[in-house]
Amino acid sequence: MITIKPLEVDGKQFTAVCVALPKTNLLTISNDVGYIMCAALDVDVFDASEKLREREVIAGRAFGVRTIDDLLHAPLQKVTSAAEEKFGWEEGMIGKDALLKLT
Repeated sequence: MITIKPLEVDGKQFTAVCVALPKTNLLTISNDVGYIMCAALDVDVFDASEKLREREVIAGRAFGVRTIDDLLHAPLQKVTSAAEEKFGWEEGMIGKDALLKLT
């Protein structure tokens, strides 16, 4: 099952997506600038090659989250270099705080 819902964070609009997979959930919270996600996806891929770095994907990953609320309140384990450079994201930053820097 896939659930897509609007999500307001401190007055800012985002989209929350939950994809129920066997024994896990794929979670993302995004707007038109960037996103945070659970560890079921790989942030490192966007910094792995020059071609992918050129895309300047703004993304961060949290580990061990099971719900959208968990994702909002978990520290980011990894962030892309573009997220660091353009929006000041850092590893350990809480997901909600990172998202609010996007707007």
